[in-house]
Amino acid sequence: KKLLLLALCATATNLQAQTKKELTQHYESYYQAMRKQADVQGIINALTHLNVLAPDLLRRDTLAYVYASNNQHIQALNTLGIEENEADSDLAIQVKASSLKAIGQLPRALAQYNLLSKRKPSPYLVYEMADLNIQLGKDNMALLLIEQGMAQAGEEMKYAFYERQEPYEVSLKAAFLYLKGLATFNKNKEEVAQAIALLDEAIGMAPNFNLAQLSKQALAQRKVEEN
Repeated sequence: KKLLLLALCATATNLQAQTKKELTQHYESYYQAMRKQADVQGIINALTHLNVLAPDLLRRDTLAYVYASNNQHIQALNTLGIEENEADSDLAIQVKASSLKAIGQLPRALAQYNLLSKRKPSPYLVYEMADLNIQLGKDNMALLLIEQGMAQAGEEMKYAFYERQEPYEVSLKAAFLYLKGLATFNKNKEEVAQAIALLDEAIGMAPNFNLAQLSKQALAQRKVEEN
């Protein structure tokens, strides 16, 4: 009886392992098919099943990235957590930073961008940190970062904006000038003319810069009302 019981247990274990292997292969094939078809929900379903069957940090980070790319930021953060973790991959930190920013957790987002910037310095990361510092009322730090970013930004570098129905790109240097205008005004509300001049400079570099034009109009209106 003991031998029979052991044989049955061994058979059950082998069947379970075989079934798990078959399921993993199935969802790997399903994942590739969903990628080929650009089916986002299918990709999410496949990666979720694969992470249950065969937990893997790269798959986890990829799943979080897909969630974030689909504006499912809470799901992305639930997948990764929100803590600062030196062991995280660059992709995980990037997703945490962008998703925390998207849901308004600005101090936490800034901490993640700082962590990523230490690993992979980039004027794009400097821009994000400057923008967050402005939103947090840290205009002096923002202005320091803006000068740093403008010195690093290449002529060919672009930054995308999405406030209009049709997204558009401007040069990264123009984007930094826009931030400089905002930070200059926020730091000293008397500096309206200087802030407008900086926005004009940004618009001169990028005539399609809708957000800078809107900000300039708002500041110009404020100047008229004050006079």
